[in-house]
Amino acid sequence: MPSNSCFKRLRSTSTLAHELANEQAQPHIRSAAGIALKNAFSARDYSRLRELQLRWRERVGADVKTTVKGLALGTLASKDSRAGQSAAQFVASIAAIEIPRNEWPELMPALVANVGEGEDHLKQASLVTIGYICESDDTELRDSLVQHSNAILTAVVQGARKEETNVEVRLSAIRALTDSLEFVRTNFENEGERNYIMQVICEATQSGDSRIESGAYACLNRIMGLYYDKMRFYMEKALFGLTILGMRNPEEDVSKLAVEFWCSVCEEELAIEDDNTLVGLDISLGSPPLTTFQTQQEGGTELRPYFNFARVAAREVIPVLLDLLAEQDEDAADEDYNTSRAAYQCLQLFAQTVGADIVQAVLGFVERNLRHDDWHWREAAVSAFGAIMEGPPEQMLEPLVRQALPVLIQMMEDTAVQVQDAAAYTLGRVCENVSDAIDPQTHLPPLVRSLFTGLSNNPKMASSCCWALMNLADRFAGEPGASANPLSAHFPDSVTHILRVTESPDGDAQLRMAAYEVLNTFVTNAANDSLPVVAKLSDIILQRLENTIPMQQQIVSVDDRNTLEEIQTSLASALLAIIQRLEREIKPQADRIMHVLLQVLNSVGAKSSVPDTVFATVGALANALEEDFAKYMDSFAPFQYKALGNQEEPALCAMAVGLVSDITRSLGEASQQYCDAYMNYLLQILSGTSNSHQLRPAILQSFGDMAQAIGPHFEKYLSVVAQVLNQSATMTLTDGAMEIFDYFISLREGIADAWDGAIVAMKQGKADSLRPYVDSIIKFLHSISQDPNRSEALMRGAAGIIGDLAGAFPAGEYGEAFHSDWMIQLVRDVRASADYSARTKETAKWAREQMKRQGAGGQGSQMS
Repeated sequence: MPSNSCFKRLRSTSTLAHELANEQAQPHIRSAAGIALKNAFSARDYSRLRELQLRWRERVGADVKTTVKGLALGTLASKDSRAGQSAAQFVASIAAIEIPRNEWPELMPALVANVGEGEDHLKQASLVTIGYICESDDTELRDSLVQHSNAILTAVVQGARKEETNVEVRLSAIRALTDSLEFVRTNFENEGERNYIMQVICEATQSGDSRIESGAYACLNRIMGLYYDKMRFYMEKALFGLTILGMRNPEEDVSKLAVEFWCSVCEEELAIEDDNTLVGLDISLGSPPLTTFQTQQEGGTELRPYFNFARVAAREVIPVLLDLLAEQDEDAADEDYNTSRAAYQCLQLFAQTVGADIVQAVLGFVERNLRHDDWHWREAAVSAFGAIMEGPPEQMLEPLVRQALPVLIQMMEDTAVQVQDAAAYTLGRVCENVSDAIDPQTHLPPLVRSLFTGLSNNPKMASSCCWALMNLADRFAGEPGASANPLSAHFPDSVTHILRVTESPDGDAQLRMAAYEVLNTFVTNAANDSLPVVAKLSDIILQRLENTIPMQQQIVSVDDRNTLEEIQTSLASALLAIIQRLEREIKPQADRIMHVLLQVLNSVGAKSSVPDTVFATVGALANALEEDFAKYMDSFAPFQYKALGNQEEPALCAMAVGLVSDITRSLGEASQQYCDAYMNYLLQILSGTSNSHQLRPAILQSFGDMAQAIGPHFEKYLSVVAQVLNQSATMTLTDGAMEIFDYFISLREGIADAWDGAIVAMKQGKADSLRPYVDSIIKFLHSISQDPNRSEALMRGAAGIIGDLAGAFPAGEYGEAFHSDWMIQLVRDVRASADYSARTKETAKWAREQMKRQGAGGQGSQMS
């Protein structure tokens, strides 16, 4: 029987629905009722959303449902637009529950009838409802909408026609059409229907209302992404000319979306080239062309049609894009996305799509405008040159870059800061993509000097200068552990400059944070001859971090707290980079480092982001010191335990889980005394509801690291860990979304790491403890062999399990599995993959050797 609270919720839903439908109620009350209804069936957390939806399905009576839905649909006809909007959101929330189960069959016909026969406000509210339904992320709903494609299309196309005189109705219809395009594929396959849809949209681009026109171009962008293979006729007959006109439209929202149409064209053609290359490569290697997931997402394993739309249109489109670059808004914030920035993005994509064909047009524009009196055109010229640094062949770009570098460095001193910023960003693009054109003796000294000068001169340039400097450091780092590199001569002055920029806590926060990022990159890429400078730097960073601790008592405002946290996070990040670069050589500083880090942890308030970075720094120190880190554990463990138990701060909890792996790997068997506590906290997280899903892969990996660290002592945890692993292995890929796919792969990687760690631990005299779980392990390996959704880490883990399991039982009692065709093929696949690293292939080779020894009386060895 439902609880009292359940009855209250049901009465509340019914009461709110009546209030929403009440034409006599105040508008703000009706709107609030609608929002409350929508929120009653909405949640960001997936499990919470399903719980709310299940409550509606199972605990609300049929009569109440009918009444509530009828009231909501009736409210769409309200002349109070806010009430209609709220009703639309509520109807969409219920539709997500009932349409997949065919429990509201009258909804779509009712909405279609509203659009065809209703008054304007009813038409608009119904179209908005269709849009809300179609834009839902609910997988079950999206899958079920295909069967309603005719009804959806009838309504939205009718509302979007030029014959519709009400602008608001037509705008809502265009937006709903854009949201519905994914579900009308069957209709789009029909040439007659497709022609009519395209005619309606093309006419909308010329409606005279900027909102409708921008909506129509947004619709075309979506169509290009979904139905590229059907677009050849329309590109030739209409879209080419329409989009050129749209890009020149004085209304920014229209021109920006017309530009984005060509971004969509380029992105789609780049994706097609990549897909066709993969298909061709796989066919030539005789392997299945794509994984199941890729096939679902990309439409099969055949070569996709490729029409060269971008290359054909480049001669006409690129000059328009170049002119639009000069329409900058000098007051625009960094995050503002305007026509000029859209044109820059599109130019970059054209460069990647058409390659060398873009170079001459851009060079002509650069030469005409580089010395222009108006800074807008100078900035456009510099930006245009930077936009083509990826795409054309490097051998074509290198002589151009060598010739341009002195000019670009000079432009860092332009009278307009916008030009300076563009020059810095372009230099960053050069460093990222055409670094071979930079001569260490000729170009590097003035380049480094100009970027650091720009970094100091104006906070507006901080981001571009820092990005360029980081690219520079990455490109001239040389081989890891090199005795010297081209930046060695500039390293001491660079560090001094950054320390000067970051010295004042009252300086610009954006500049300070960006400068510390540069410092970290320079430290990470420092050659061995710069390590003495890095070691001295650690003293300065530690002193600065120490100085921040008393500042905690001086906080009087939220801004003060944010500034202090930003400084402490930046300093801890710098310390992290120093530890990772010095590795074992950090040991003389270790006592002071831990003392300061513990002080910071002890002083920061709740919900602070600083501990996340401090934990990462502690992990790096543990990795550097290995067993010598043990002396700090008694002081640090309480902070880690607290974080492991703090599931209200997922990021910090995740860092603490990662630290379990770092610390157990570093301490080895000495970590045993902390493993009981670790295991309790990790199991508590897995049994919870808030973070168990997100943290499960990392926790499983930590089980494997813990097992390898403490060896046979892991036996006491084996049964409970095996239970968790078997439960995790039953989870299946039920959703095609990329994030679900990635999670599924990472989960299986965690299972593989955990099983392999346990096997390695038990091989040391406790192999019999594994026998109850061998069948489960082999079943897990078999599932991997049958599933094309794989990653290199998963396959390396599977090969490791096979080799270690064979070594644990060399007498051949499980020989049938090790000699099975599927297991032999699994190992063979890993060894034969052209994409896998030497380390992974070596693991597979070793695993195969262990398999061959089954029953031969040989002793297995462990893969290091």
